Amino acid sequence: MENEIREKMNRAGQEHVFRFWSDLKENDRDVLLKQLEQVDGDQLAGFQNRIKTGDDAEHYTPGTLEPVEVIPLPDDERGSSDYQEASQAGEALLSEGRVGIILVAGGQGTRLGYDGPKGFFPVGPVTDRTLFEIHLEKILALEKRYGCTLPLYIMTSESNHRTTVEGFKRFAAKPSSITFFQQGMLPTLDRHGKLILEEKGRLSRAPDGHGGLLTAMKRNRVLENMMSRDLQVIFYFQVDNVLTKICDPIFLGLHHLRGAEMSAKTVYKRDAGEKLGSIGRIGGRVVTIEYTELSDEEKEMRRDGRLKFGQGSIAIHAFSVSFLHRLIAGNNELPFHIAFKKIAAIDELGEPVRPETPNGYKFEQFIFDAFPHARSVMVMETRREQDFSPIKNKSGPDSPERARQDLCNIYGLWLERCGYTVNRDEAEDVIERIEISSLYAMDDKELCDRLPQDFVLTNPTLLA
Repeated sequence: MENEIREKMNRAGQEHVFRFWSDLKENDRDVLLKQLEQVDGDQLAGFQNRIKTGDDAEHYTPGTLEPVEVIPLPDDERGSSDYQEASQAGEALLSEGRVGIILVAGGQGTRLGYDGPKGFFPVGPVTDRTLFEIHLEKILALEKRYGCTLPLYIMTSESNHRTTVEGFKRFAAKPSSITFFQQGMLPTLDRHGKLILEEKGRLSRAPDGHGGLLTAMKRNRVLENMMSRDLQVIFYFQVDNVLTKICDPIFLGLHHLRGAEMSAKTVYKRDAGEKLGSIGRIGGRVVTIEYTELSDEEKEMRRDGRLKFGQGSIAIHAFSVSFLHRLIAGNNELPFHIAFKKIAAIDELGEPVRPETPNGYKFEQFIFDAFPHARSVMVMETRREQDFSPIKNKSGPDSPERARQDLCNIYGLWLERCGYTVNRDEAEDVIERIEISSLYAMDDKELCDRLPQDFVLTNPTLLA
């Protein structure tokens, strides 16, 4: 096998990966050979050409994007007949056991200063419940409400798979049906298109992005599992959004009633520079353009006083299982996006290098690039304060501190709707620390029904 792989690397101009071969022990040699065996030669050549030509976006030409039709926020969701019909349709799907869930959880908490999978990051305002625990409680509450099983498919990565699976064993409460599967890894390349060595006997590799979902589902036979359960719709979200309304019946119902193959929730961007992809149309097809690929001029464009491309993607989707089947069976490969990043490496002497500026390229696929393959798409605007609070940064916007505050705000709103007075500051943020487990109440209506008559709001308040 060694000779074949050496020949393969020589043909690709990558013979440098064996530079430290004589320094390696047998186990390290085996690891390197296995990694090199997994390198796709044609794919590598395509990546090298992208670097050479400076092509950082495969599918977008500035000026071609047009706004997409969006189901707008109603003044009163409960008073909207369309939303009532959609809610009933979504609830029927849940009750009949036609819904499954994909949770994308391949990231580490490194940027947050947390050593471990991001899903285990503590975020509960009172209890420090983790992201995983908050999401799992929502799923358990849904199963109880609708008398169903919600199969949960969790996509991890090479860097956190084992830790994630082991960590779930400690949870006392979790859904009965959980399937873990790993996304793929792709090699990183330097500015000359050479494979980067992270160690003398190990390639630098990075997860292939949430768009690697399709390949991972095929490799791990996840779709077959879904079809054996007779699932019809898959709800998709990412682990770092603590406010996700998992399997929102209105969203599922609209997806179903509109005959959509792929659907998305959006929020209106808080400003033109917010780092959210923009959903729109190109040549009649729905697309999402990454914020890095939209020109500054297009980001600032307005129509009727609002941002022309203000519908920001928040990585909440619904897929019809039949659509996923068509994509996977037809080998519809999503485009790769390229990013110039700081990548840990070794130098020509084998010494570690921690670059202060970008030194190499990572390649990723994004699941929203499946939109153009869908025959019918539904896009629904949602309320940021009820559905979107991601944890991306260590401090400031989209941080753990902000997520905890957003949780307190939504729980405080529920209590206000139940007739209680909640203290707020000048920014309208709830002052009290409040935490309500989904196992206690999933929404304000259920909370009002459950609260005892002698309930008194304290600081902190925990209802679990």
